[in-house]
Amino acid sequence: MSIAFRKAHEWKVFMWKRKLKSYDYPLAAVFLILCLFGLMMIYSASSVVAVQRYEMESGYFYNKQKLHVLAAFFVFGLVSIFPYKKLKARRFLLLITVGMFFTLFLLFIFGSVSNNAQSWFQVGARSIQPSEFSKLVLIIYMSAVFSKKQKNINSLNNSIAPPVIVLFLVCFLVALEPDFGTSAIIFSIGLTIVLSSGIKMKKLAKFALLIGLFGVVISPLFIWQKDNILSEERMSRITSYLDPFKYEEDAGYHLVNSYLAIGSGGLTGRGLGQSVQKLGYLPEPHTDFIMSVIAEELGVFGVALAIGGLAFIVLRGLKISMKCKDSFGAMLAVGISSMIGIQSFINLGGVSGVIPITGVPLPFISYGGSSLLLLSLSMGILANVSMQSKYEKNYQS
Repeated sequence: MSIAFRKAHEWKVFMWKRKLKSYDYPLAAVFLILCLFGLMMIYSASSVVAVQRYEMESGYFYNKQKLHVLAAFFVFGLVSIFPYKKLKARRFLLLITVGMFFTLFLLFIFGSVSNNAQSWFQVGARSIQPSEFSKLVLIIYMSAVFSKKQKNINSLNNSIAPPVIVLFLVCFLVALEPDFGTSAIIFSIGLTIVLSSGIKMKKLAKFALLIGLFGVVISPLFIWQKDNILSEERMSRITSYLDPFKYEEDAGYHLVNSYLAIGSGGLTGRGLGQSVQKLGYLPEPHTDFIMSVIAEELGVFGVALAIGGLAFIVLRGLKISMKCKDSFGAMLAVGISSMIGIQSFINLGGVSGVIPITGVPLPFISYGGSSLLLLSLSMGILANVSMQSKYEKNYQS
């Protein structure tokens, strides 16, 4: 018995050695570098804000983010060795989907209001944003359903309709908070999974019709919430985006100061910790506008490091998707890559004036526990898809 146990143990060790050889170390390294880089920039960007605006010690946000980063590293390491194929188990999918809807409904009863949206649960001194985790839940759910329905993927009723209805319901609930920016991001992520699922173009046309019908259904919401949708604050974001210098003393103030920060950085920047715009001119220098501080302090080289790292993760994820023979893993990789890419584009586009400012944080780098935890879970899954795909190719083909 002891000999059989020893042989079984040796076999498991042998298998794990093979799997660790297949581990995606470059992906993990870039993830760690971006998190540590973000931690450094959060300390630089938030020290003055913590003292002046929040009357805390200069390292307040840095110390909190340090705990977030440690938790993110632990979660990433744990999830990256957890077999991703177990995520499509029926009971698990039911649990996370029901849990997602339950928490989104609870927001309307127990949620706290921030920036005119009831999007947060306040737990002591910490806050949790359920809509952030809804992104990953939808990626897992839609990828699992479409992968299980590959033989009948073009069946509108059996394959396409159920995940699309779930997607619309989640977008609808998030829009009711109201958080139209996050709702649009969730819909865009879901759309990338639909497009990568293998559905034929004719069926995609019917999908577009469903979107149109959904728009008709939610039109009463637009009328009911028009004061929120077309509020003075939201409209000011559009007018200031079109001509920020015309409103530089009002709605365009933040974007103009972002321009000044980016423009004054030059090639090498003013130096770490030497930003002027973070001294009360940028509204959220450690969250939404952290790239502006990076550009001012570290110049083109700092911006290139941040954008290059994000681009590497997105492109790596798409490459993993193309090489993965398992449809579930391939769609997971597409969904996670698109989530990071979409959020990065929205943040970078906002601070540079390419698109209106929406208040979306920069992945891995901006301050925030909910966002970083979501991203670490997502990156762990992506790393596991990559490892399993390489392992099956090298040792099981």
